[in-house]
Order: sequence, then structure tokens, then C-alpha cells
Amino acid sequence: MTHVDEDALAEAYNKGLELEKAGQLDEAAEAYRTALALDPSDPGGVSIRLAAMGRAASPERMPEAYVATLFDQHADVFDDILVEQLGYCVPVLLREKARALGLGPFARLLDLGCGTGLTGVAFSDCADHLTGVDLSEQIVEVAYDREVYEDLYVGEAVSFLQEFEEEDGTRSDWDFIAATDVFPYLGAIEPIVRAAANRLTEQGIFAFSTETLPAEVLNGRDYMVGRKQRFAQSDDYLKRVLASEGFDILAMDPITVRMEDGEPVPGHLVVARRRP
Repeated sequence: MTHVDEDALAEAYNKGLELEKAGQLDEAAEAYRTALALDPSDPGGVSIRLAAMGRAASPERMPEAYVATLFDQHADVFDDILVEQLGYCVPVLLREKARALGLGPFARLLDLGCGTGLTGVAFSDCADHLTGVDLSEQIVEVAYDREVYEDLYVGEAVSFLQEFEEEDGTRSDWDFIAATDVFPYLGAIEPIVRAAANRLTEQGIFAFSTETLPAEVLNGRDYMVGRKQRFAQSDDYLKRVLASEGFDILAMDPITVRMEDGEPVPGHLVVARRRP
């Protein structure tokens, strides 16, 4: 295991933050690149900051170390920040959309990036067995206290779909896979859509939320890191990948994902069915 000089890392990262805040983006980028060289696992998410500043191409996904650190740090106040301050209500919107489409009840529901369990709560009345998985151990502990999941795991969403087996070695499939507020941390969506298709029962449902940006900002790109340091995907990209992996789109509704700095963050609520 490579030793990381934590003091040097903190110094470079904090220098980058100060320079970025002061508007000295080239100098900030230099400091961030130093931090990235010191620890390529990137727990501070400097690769995302570089992309958001326009000083590097968007990576395919956020670093796992960064996402885990981010959510671990906010676990105790996660719901207050997300729901009360940011007006996040995607799990409720998804439950209403499932009802409107006549979907459910579900025998087995998998909640990817379950967070504190908001989607689990929203679907607790229409799923016999709920499984949750999240990268953040502290967040999973909060979800456990909600007592809505039969099973909870700490893990990355795509890896979980690709690798998970029951304790007896048998394979698990689900008839509903939800991924609310996961795609903004992924960028490239082919791996998660392909993995979800492979773990769904025949005509199973994959439902997720995305964030988006105006076409002129995306400028023909499938996805990019926006100014708020989260990924946005284009409509055409979503449709193309879902179709290529054997999904029919049942709904792709424009929604406000959250409020941020007093402004609505636009996105989509997508519900897709695996073809027989």
C-alpha cells in the first residue's frame, strides 16, 4: 500500500480551494494536480473540480474515495441538508410515477445508492423485499435505523450489480432497480445500465434520476461535469444507451432534482422496462 503524505496532500488541496475561490483558476488547477499526484485515489475529488473549472476533461465517473468521504462526512445531517435545505423529493416523485404507470407491487426491489433510505421509505408499501446498497458506511448505518430494508450492503453500485451473490453462492435478480441521485456521480452510464439489465427479471423495471444541462453547454457531449461538480447527461445519450441495452422507456419526465443557491437544478426522472 502506497504511503500518502497527508500533510502535503492537505496543503495542496487547501491551496487549490483558496486559489479557486479567489478566481485564480490556472494556479488552482496546478495545486489540484499536485494533490492528485500525491493521492491518485482522489478522496478530495480534485479531478471533478478540475473538470468543473474547465481545466481537464470530465472523467468517466467520480472517484469512489471522494464519494464515500463526501457522504460519510454528512451522514448525520444528510436528510436535513437534502430534503429541508435542497428540497430533494425524487423518491416521492418516483413512487408517484410508478403508481401512475401501474407498476408494482414488486417482489424484490434493489435501491442503488440508497443513502439514508428515502427511496426505501417511499416504496416500503409496494415491495416485499427491499435491498439497499451505498458506498458510505455511515450513511448505511442511518438507513439501517429506518428499519425498511431486509438487506443492506456497503458497496459501489455498478460493482454490486456485477458481483453480488447471496451467502450460499446463489445469484439474486430483482424486478425493480432504483437509482435515485446516482447518475450525477457516474458520468458514463453504459456500465450501470448494462449491469442493471443483467440483474433484472424479465420485463423488470430500472428507474433513475439524472441532472442535465442546456444543449449549448453540453455542446454535443454525452456527459460532462457541471459547475456544481456533478455530472449531467444528455437526453440523446440516455435514450441511446437504454435502447442498446434492451430497455423500452416508459417515462422520461423533466423534473427539478433539487434547489441549489436558490436555483432549480433540472434533470429527468426515467423509468425503463427491460424487453422480454
